[in-house]
Amino acid sequence: MKLNKFKIIVLSAAVLSFTSCINDLDTAPKYEQSLENILRDDPNAVEGLVAKIYASLSMSSANGAGEADISGPDKGETVFLRGIWNLEDFTADGMKNRWGDDGLDQLTTTSNWTSNNKFFAYLYNRVYYTVPQANNLIAALRNVNHPQKDQFISELRFIRALSYYYMIDCFGKGVLVTENDLGTTTPKPQASRQELFNYVENELKEIESTISSNAGYGHANQATVQMLLAKLYLNAQVYTGTARYNDAVTYINKVLAGGYSLDSNFVRLFSADNNASPEIIFPLIADPVGTESYGNSTYIINGGTGGTPPTIKASDLGLTGDGWGGHRASKAWYGLFGNSLTDYNAGTSTSLAASTDDRAKLFYSNGHNYEMNDYKNWLDGYPSIKFRNLNSNGSGNTTSNFSGADFPMFRLADVYLMYAECAVRGASGATLSQALTYVNQIRMRSHAMSVSLNDLTLDFILAERARELNLEGHRRTDLIRFGKFTGATYIWPWKGGVKNGISIPSTYNLFPIPSSALNANPNLTQNPGY
Repeated sequence: MKLNKFKIIVLSAAVLSFTSCINDLDTAPKYEQSLENILRDDPNAVEGLVAKIYASLSMSSANGAGEADISGPDKGETVFLRGIWNLEDFTADGMKNRWGDDGLDQLTTTSNWTSNNKFFAYLYNRVYYTVPQANNLIAALRNVNHPQKDQFISELRFIRALSYYYMIDCFGKGVLVTENDLGTTTPKPQASRQELFNYVENELKEIESTISSNAGYGHANQATVQMLLAKLYLNAQVYTGTARYNDAVTYINKVLAGGYSLDSNFVRLFSADNNASPEIIFPLIADPVGTESYGNSTYIINGGTGGTPPTIKASDLGLTGDGWGGHRASKAWYGLFGNSLTDYNAGTSTSLAASTDDRAKLFYSNGHNYEMNDYKNWLDGYPSIKFRNLNSNGSGNTTSNFSGADFPMFRLADVYLMYAECAVRGASGATLSQALTYVNQIRMRSHAMSVSLNDLTLDFILAERARELNLEGHRRTDLIRFGKFTGATYIWPWKGGVKNGISIPSTYNLFPIPSSALNANPNLTQNPGY
């Protein structure tokens, strides 16, 4: 157990009764004792309450992996982070899942999406669980005296803004609920993508000056707020129709001044000792004892091991059990380590094996086929071994069913690549020479060959983001921003449900609003095409 980590489970019995309704028609808190009284009786309880809000991002419930805050037939599926992986990575080009159960086929083939798919509802409902939880605690903290009140309120406002960011990105609209709506039972009006964008932008700008620059590992800090603002502006043309790359650079440069540095050991970023990495800006914490979850890195490690017939073992990556045999990468990811900087089709199994790039070694190929002729065949495609429940030197305790590898939601290499993209797009405040320096620092860290200024194109940036950041919850958003997700401009294996890929409609740039949400609030409307 990582004793120097921010502890998630520090909740008293009274605090455990603190819950909130996920139905956006009813944002009133439900608890046995008022939060104000809890905090007055035990001021230290605030840390546990805030920890519970953080836990809602990586756990199915603060009560453990066997419980869930939101409903679903499989409690482990309901985790926010698992939803991000499913909707960001498995709908895109690099990762595929073979299970195909209850709508997972719709994601992994980017086809036949419906509003009844439970995986869309999981993320939507998780947002509207986390947001009211944060609202309740923000309102309570405003009415009590606590020496860290302003800091905790700022952290809660960040978590709320982060949740709404995913509503903007994934669904394009929703219901805007704040602490001012507590007790309201009248259906809230629908908020447009622009309205949600404006709200998140204003929230983050307001808390930038009030949140600590050094809040401790696992807590949101000033750089975390600046990073989310940079991401919001980086995608502003998609979200609002107006490009704001200049604004993105402003906040990218603020993050760059935050004192973070590239980890000299790329593997450590995804290992059980990654809490020691100087590169991670904002992690979602995993701990095999304190934060048991089937939705954090446990999902990725178990999902990519085992199989029928069994190949890679879960114990090879530090977990007990047989593995779940579901996730494999496609050549759209590992093909990018071939003879082209931009074309996955130029890659081969031979060129992958010969690559000096450390990132090319994060695939298990023994017994697996390079080509994914059947995405439901476990042996087609290479499992990713990017995440592991072992320390970066290979040591570690392999007696747990749960992973201790934190998820690096924000890290410096992403910031470098965001800077490079903005520079190539002509944003002020970023230079191509500095962009090239950042890109080559990333590549040389992984022992990849350096590139020249002529290589620095948008196609290269998109491919380099895949090499560096795949399986970290960015890929779908990246493809949409580069105009490559829908249509026929970029075809990848099993896009549209066909082995060699086909064009998909532009409506797929947004997920359908879940039917359960439409039924709960008559003010909501479905996204076009569904």
